[in-house]
Amino acid sequence: MEEGYTSLPTSHSVGSVPAVVAEESRVPKTNLQIFPPGSSASGYQAPGTPYAGEDVQSTSSWNGYFSISSYQPFFNVDTDMVFDRLVGALYPMDGFYTKVHSNPDLYGPVWISTTLVFMLSALGNCAAYLMNNGSKAEIAWNFDVNYVDWAASIIYCYVLAVPAAFYFLLRYFECNVGLIQLWCIWGYSLSIFIPTSLLLVIPLEILRWIIILFTGSASAYFIALNLKPYTEGQHSLFLWVIGASVLQFVLAIFIKIFFFA
Repeated sequence: MEEGYTSLPTSHSVGSVPAVVAEESRVPKTNLQIFPPGSSASGYQAPGTPYAGEDVQSTSSWNGYFSISSYQPFFNVDTDMVFDRLVGALYPMDGFYTKVHSNPDLYGPVWISTTLVFMLSALGNCAAYLMNNGSKAEIAWNFDVNYVDWAASIIYCYVLAVPAAFYFLLRYFECNVGLIQLWCIWGYSLSIFIPTSLLLVIPLEILRWIIILFTGSASAYFIALNLKPYTEGQHSLFLWVIGASVLQFVLAIFIKIFFFA
């Protein structure tokens, strides 16, 4: 009897205190939700830093281009960053390429394009009224809502299709360039047309042409200046860079003729 009693474990003897079981072995591990959703375990994801979530698909694969989560990092910017890039787009000598080469964004291009669409629609109608009907009170004038459709089709197609075409061209010549970088450059290149559209309302035709020619030249120079670093060492691409600048200038002329004639 005594022998059986002494063989009992010490933790089960009378008056003994049970050993403390480690919390890790008693509580199962759970994946708690981290706020904000998709942020890394290290804490808040600062604007302008690459997104570290596991659900982001790389845009280097074709699946990544059709995944919304792939573009999430390019909208992680703040007001100061976008404003700084807008200044760099309006003043190309400020080194816009160095600001967007390693960290491009799509937030600025999306809102620049959208703002330009509505400004061309509204101010184009306003300019038409001042030039054609402002001095003729007896003539009825109606807002042309088709300007909205035309502006949206032209601006969105241009800012999406033209950079995509040059991306495939530059990749064919083995240039180190990304599609997001080109979308960013072309998107910010349209920012100069926003203040220009305000000036094109002035009912003086010769002044309108001077303004649009200056704007087209400045925007074309901006495109050439920011494409040049991607084509260094590729002399055969010089004419393509000139072609991209010409397309930008043609867009300016088209805006003048179609919306502010």
